[in-house]
Amino acid sequence: MSFIPGLVPVKNSTKDDWWFIICGSSLLVTLSETDAAVPRSPQIAFLKEKLSKISYLGRLDDAGCFVAELQERGEELQGMRLQELRPLLGLLSDEMFSIAGRAFQLLHWDQTHQFCSRCGSRTGPKKDERAKLCPQCGLVDYPAISPAIIVAVVKDREILLAQARRFVTRFYSVLAGFVEPGETFEECVQREVKEEVGLDVDRIEYFGSQPWPFPNSLMVAFTAVHAGGEIKIDGTEIVDAQWFAANALPEIPKKGAIARRLIDWFVENQKSTTA
Repeated sequence: MSFIPGLVPVKNSTKDDWWFIICGSSLLVTLSETDAAVPRSPQIAFLKEKLSKISYLGRLDDAGCFVAELQERGEELQGMRLQELRPLLGLLSDEMFSIAGRAFQLLHWDQTHQFCSRCGSRTGPKKDERAKLCPQCGLVDYPAISPAIIVAVVKDREILLAQARRFVTRFYSVLAGFVEPGETFEECVQREVKEEVGLDVDRIEYFGSQPWPFPNSLMVAFTAVHAGGEIKIDGTEIVDAQWFAANALPEIPKKGAIARRLIDWFVENQKSTTA
């Protein structure tokens, strides 16, 4: 499957379009223990009158993709269920999770930018691009994206993993943080590592990126090498941080997240160096 973003539905759209229906922080899906699926037009026909803020996202192969908001949780969902987005990571295909993330971000942007931030007038969609236009003062407002770094710090044959206060379960992950105004990604890596665990790093290299719709981040991943200092956690965001060998990892993020890709990269790299 191949997703192509768009603003206007294709006239010859099929009747089996994909519908990303969001209620609060949950997505409507059919769900089993091993996978999840986004409904198509025939499955959600009974809900059409309950949907608002309908917006076209683009096309997936020969079918359109739409996002819509469902206001009422009490509605009979005919075999489907509302599920928080984060647990769907690894259950939806990577392509579908990416489109779902796009849907969440665009709906959140629509919900939180109903009025112009400069003059307070009600905004409307800009016809030629994904933006809101103020009819009073002409301000154009684009969907907000908050860039953040995420970094695997390595020392000899160990990786730095930390437990953040915000984590619901007691798993460990690589460090992450938001980029500040006027800061490069590399400067952000150095600052976040220093602030959170008191370490210096160098040899910073780009690894990859992943949209992270909680609610509107773009995670830009790096690898780095320990350059000095001893672990000293900040005690505010981080409650524990340790060096771990590849064969002695704690509980880590599940597959699908770029944090897990960084950790898997470290593990595979250790295997290749010992082969």
